[in-house]
Amino acid sequence: MINKVRLARMEKSMTQAALAEQVGATRQTIGLIENGKYNPSLQLCIAIARTLEKTLDQLFWEDE
Repeated sequence: MINKVRLARMEKSMTQAALAEQVGATRQTIGLIENGKYNPSLQLCIAIARTLEKTLDQLFWEDE
């Protein structure tokens, strides 16, 4: 599975640390989300989507 959070972050030329700061998380948390090793809360998903200017579906919905 291609990680959509990582791709969207890179499209915005953001580092993991910059995204983490904007959404109130740690860089390590963003790394774990991008690697599929952490399921973020809905609140964090919404914050990430807003920051990256994407919908929840665009970032977190798995394509079949």
